[in-house]
Amino acid sequence: MLTGVAKIAHRMGLTPNGISLIGFMLAMASAVCYALVPNASWLLILATAFLLASGFCDTMDGIVARVFGQTTTFGGFFDSVLDRYADAAVYAAIIIAGLSNAGFTSIWGPLAGLAALSGSVLVSYTRARAEAVGIKMESVGLAERAERMLILAIITIIGYFWLPAIGWGIALIAVLANVTVVQRMLHVYKELKKEKTAI
Repeated sequence: MLTGVAKIAHRMGLTPNGISLIGFMLAMASAVCYALVPNASWLLILATAFLLASGFCDTMDGIVARVFGQTTTFGGFFDSVLDRYADAAVYAAIIIAGLSNAGFTSIWGPLAGLAALSGSVLVSYTRARAEAVGIKMESVGLAERAERMLILAIITIIGYFWLPAIGWGIALIAVLANVTVVQRMLHVYKELKKEKTAI
């Protein structure tokens, strides 16, 4: 289904790196909306729209690259770096706006936000480190980036009607992200142990 969309994007002259950059800018727009929510709650809806559009671009850049033979090592690296900046900006904006405090005290809210931010970054870092030594990590763990973005989008929509949902949702993302990091660490340990036994 998305291959058809990829063909349209290709005919428009969009390259995988260009789509990655558009997705990054959409994520930045989402972060700005989150940061400004205390002044206008309707920005939660706009933040969600930008976030989902960013996630769509994050899917499309890879499809365009594969379908049209434009896969490059730099492209994968560039996309990964932009994704980390995008994640950091969105979670930082949520913390700055005080949205992670909803449903919590002023201490636990920011801690949940920081745990979600650091966990999200470490999920990707553990994959990069594992793949650097030849261990495949695709689909290892509960909450990869797509799952975290989907949860964030859902809790933001709910949060428009009931703000504490965002605080609880951020706490959920924090738990799932850091559990994923542990799962990946255990996976790498087991795989390396197998290799050592095989030798």
